[in-house]
Amino acid sequence: MDFSIYWRLAGFYFTYFAFVAAYSSYWGLYLQSLGFAAAQIGTLMAVQQVMRIFAPTFWGAASDRLGRPDWVIRFTTFAAVLVFCAVFLSSSFVWLFVVMSVVGFFWSGPLPLVEASTLQRLGGATAQYSRIRLWGSIGFVLIVSGVGALLDFIAISRLPLILLLLMLAMLAFAWLVPRGGASIHGDDQGSIMSILREPKVAAFFVACFLMTFAHGPLYVFFSIYLVAEGYSKTSVGMLWSIGVLVEIAIFFYFPRIQQRFSVARIFLFCFVIAALRFLFIAWGAKWFPLLFFAQMSHAFTFGAFHVIAMGFVHRRFSGRHQAKGQALFTGLTYGAGGMLGGFLSGFVWEPLGPGITFSLASLSACLGLMVLIKNRPFDEN
Repeated sequence: MDFSIYWRLAGFYFTYFAFVAAYSSYWGLYLQSLGFAAAQIGTLMAVQQVMRIFAPTFWGAASDRLGRPDWVIRFTTFAAVLVFCAVFLSSSFVWLFVVMSVVGFFWSGPLPLVEASTLQRLGGATAQYSRIRLWGSIGFVLIVSGVGALLDFIAISRLPLILLLLMLAMLAFAWLVPRGGASIHGDDQGSIMSILREPKVAAFFVACFLMTFAHGPLYVFFSIYLVAEGYSKTSVGMLWSIGVLVEIAIFFYFPRIQQRFSVARIFLFCFVIAALRFLFIAWGAKWFPLLFFAQMSHAFTFGAFHVIAMGFVHRRFSGRHQAKGQALFTGLTYGAGGMLGGFLSGFVWEPLGPGITFSLASLSACLGLMVLIKNRPFDEN
């Protein structure tokens, strides 16, 4: 890949996930400062995930029709920034629900298109994808730690301004994203729905849905949980950073790991570690070593999981289905799974408590593991 293209793509990943870091880690705390109940916080945090269910497919289809994914990336990023400015006008529940819904509709568009473009440009060297994607993790860790420390000194009410500045940086790099490479695949293999209905593909999507469902409570309530347990916002940022630092390491070394272990074995291991991770968070928040291990495991529960999932989708959805395949994966897993996990956790959090909530997340990862063991999606037909 050309060096300048590498850095344009890396810059987009960096700024995109810098915004994700500040939003996913601290927006819940901001909503709590406005006096919202747990169910309302869960709803407002989940609303963007709702948009990730169908919006990526809509924008993927628009990209295919126009033949210019770079145009769609720029338009959706600009629209997301413009609509986000409306959060400064009111802090009522209904207003924020509407604003974040519209922001989510546009904000869900660019990433699957950038993912498809990156994988197309890599051609057959998809294992090298992790070397580009790691810049998103670097952006995440720098911002989550920096903003966490900053919020110990400034009011949480300044968070929307911080988010707007990060979105403007993302917009700048969206204008630099290249058009996209030509697909290395030949003829398409049937319709996209026929691919999705293949038993192994369907099982893969179900397992990924269960994994992202398990992460829902983490992204909505982890920061709130730690602050309630007496951790400072700086400590919260540090714990988020630990997870992303090991994620960066796994992205960098994944090509070497893949040479020693099969993809199927690594993917199963990701689900085993996820089940343990959420149990440790559920019942070990008072013991920092357990939380440290839980965050270290993010290397597999997200890092390795994501790289393998991207490669699977890239292989199974070929030719003109590339962008739509990535959009479907984003919508049905990160969108639907993350939304339902976060939304339902809002209704469990107060009546049953954090321990039960995160234990249910562990159960979801176990169910995903069972689906993989039974259907073996990485085996050749």
